[in-house]
Amino acid sequence: MTGSSVLFDAPGPKARRNSLITSIVGGALIVAGVVWMAMTLAAPRESGGITLPGMFDESRWDIFADPELWGFIWNGVIGTLRAAAVAAVFALILGVVFSLLRSSRLKWVRYPTAVVIEFFRGMPVLLMMLFILLVFSTGSYWAVVSALAVYNGALIGEALRAGLAALPRGQREAGLSLGMRELQTKLLIEFPQAFRQMLPIIVAQLVVLLKDTSLGYIVGYPELLRATMNNLSSYYGNRYLFPLFVVTFLIYLTMNLLLSWLARSLARRRNSGGGGRGRRNAGGDADVSPDQAILVAEASAAARRSTST
Repeated sequence: MTGSSVLFDAPGPKARRNSLITSIVGGALIVAGVVWMAMTLAAPRESGGITLPGMFDESRWDIFADPELWGFIWNGVIGTLRAAAVAAVFALILGVVFSLLRSSRLKWVRYPTAVVIEFFRGMPVLLMMLFILLVFSTGSYWAVVSALAVYNGALIGEALRAGLAALPRGQREAGLSLGMRELQTKLLIEFPQAFRQMLPIIVAQLVVLLKDTSLGYIVGYPELLRATMNNLSSYYGNRYLFPLFVVTFLIYLTMNLLLSWLARSLARRRNSGGGGRGRRNAGGDADVSPDQAILVAEASAAARRSTST
């Protein structure tokens, strides 16, 4: 049937008209909300008997003409990127180790590793930072790096384990038939394919890691959020709190969008490089959450096992 789909019926004239009306009304409400928010922020306000200018008044933004302020902001950006980069390296290493241990054939290795991974996945990152800082007295920097590395390493490890499970059984059998040991087969044949398959999900998790560096604000680490919303706002006064918030938000947004663009480009390159249907489904798009991608890969692996048996 022309215009029909296998999964759903094509909308008729009435459904298309209702969809258009709903879209127009929704768009008008969004525009009205944005206009109301802008007018509210631009309106003067009373504080302690003093009339303060609106948030968009130029007197609230004049501090950004000072080069020294941008130096403080840049130091905060460097602190954020330094913690995120080191934590990402350790998270990848831990992810590889967790995935190898979690996929072991030995139950006394596999089961304790599963308990450890679930423990780290269920523990809040901020609570882990505070625990490391108070118990081990590592300092704020290593408390942030260690907590982010352990938490994200557990997630990356589960993603890589799911990628290993989703590979065809013939990959392992081919390596064993060449005289390789099981560990050699996993490291040289299976693991590179699983890593390439789950690479967009891993990069997406690293985006989450970058955003979670802002939790270092609580433990006293001088990252971007603490440098702007705490140090600079205390120095210049609450009058400049909103402009500092906007600048901080835009910097975080720029960094995260760049990493998200990298994840999407990796996904497109992998899919256009001859990847099969199973690889696309197991790897997922960069916007898919890691937990969802792990479930998809596990379902794909279970389907292969049931078909082979």
